[in-house]
Amino acid sequence: MFEDTMEPKMKQSLREVLVNSSPPVDCIIADGLLGFALDVAKEVGIPIIFFCTSSPCSFWVYYSIPDIIQVGELPINGTEDMDRLITTVPGMETYLRCRDLPTFCRKLDIEDSIYMKLVVEQTRKSLQADALILNTAEELDGPILSQIRTKCPRVYAVGPLHAQLNTRLNAKHGEPCDHISNTLWEVDKSCIFWLNKQPNRSVIYVSFGSIMSMSREQLVELWYGLLNSKTKFLLVVRPNSVIGKDGEGEDVVMELMEKSKDRGYIVNWAPQEAVLNHPAIGGFFTHNGWNSTLESVVPGVPMICWPQFSDQHVNSRVVSEVWKIGLDMKDVCDSKIVEKMVNDVMVDRKEEFAKSASEMAKVTNQSVNVGGSSYSNLDCLVEDIRIMSLKKLTK
Repeated sequence: MFEDTMEPKMKQSLREVLVNSSPPVDCIIADGLLGFALDVAKEVGIPIIFFCTSSPCSFWVYYSIPDIIQVGELPINGTEDMDRLITTVPGMETYLRCRDLPTFCRKLDIEDSIYMKLVVEQTRKSLQADALILNTAEELDGPILSQIRTKCPRVYAVGPLHAQLNTRLNAKHGEPCDHISNTLWEVDKSCIFWLNKQPNRSVIYVSFGSIMSMSREQLVELWYGLLNSKTKFLLVVRPNSVIGKDGEGEDVVMELMEKSKDRGYIVNWAPQEAVLNHPAIGGFFTHNGWNSTLESVVPGVPMICWPQFSDQHVNSRVVSEVWKIGLDMKDVCDSKIVEKMVNDVMVDRKEEFAKSASEMAKVTNQSVNVGGSSYSNLDCLVEDIRIMSLKKLTK
């Protein structure tokens, strides 16, 4: 459907830009899901590098889906099959379950899924590029990066990008990018003043990203779990993100705000990077979008994972079972489970998770400092693009 409608027009537009550009384009960096850019790049003879915005583990799972289907590990045979291990994704055989696959893999007619076909096709096509850029560090995803390099040898792991940016801005200007906002939502900075009044590592930050919606019932279950945990919380509830009949979603948010005055603070949107770096924060209740996951890794904040779609299910499994810096709550929304997981992360197993998260933060931050793997990989990427430019000039 996409190829029949939008893709020819986008190819033509890109072709015109590249052919008529002055000065000429030396290299294309394109989103990893825009496979048509590869066709145009080859046609006009310009090198292309794909930037893949999802996690390396989810990228590798997307690539492997045809193999999973071929050996009969998909489709999933009902709910009793959800915890069965998937053994066909190299490097992930010991921990990846049916439950951890992208949600489109849960369809019985998975081979008829248009979205699945699109994601797999674009992922596999991206490996034909001259190189890949991934928002991770060798220290975070080394084993999976090694697997991806068997299909595309030139992989630049340059992340976490927000930490890389801070390092370079600090070196150049003496300050990070805290004042730069990359969100379309209006940030409520009053939560920072509230956090300033809280003890160190005493607050759990709860936010499920800029896209996800939840039902009124889910919000109530989460809220009761938070309230019963006796832990203070900062909760983000975007406008119109709670689904209810005849405005009930917004009404329940107002009601919970009133009832939470003594124990929590609710805002429409928070400055997430600043919040996660605040000393009062001891945990992050998250949907595990890849950016949010990395923003939690860098300051060493343990996570409770409640994934909903896309790469989030894979990410949450990696957080809990590979990195061991959090708990995975996928496929449930029950106040008792919320209460227990919050207590585990913030009280009962607090030091255990804080220690593992701190150790991971240390190696991750080293990767974006001068001489670190991600810092060096970004320098190498820039130099390789410069060499591509010189080669074009000498032709």
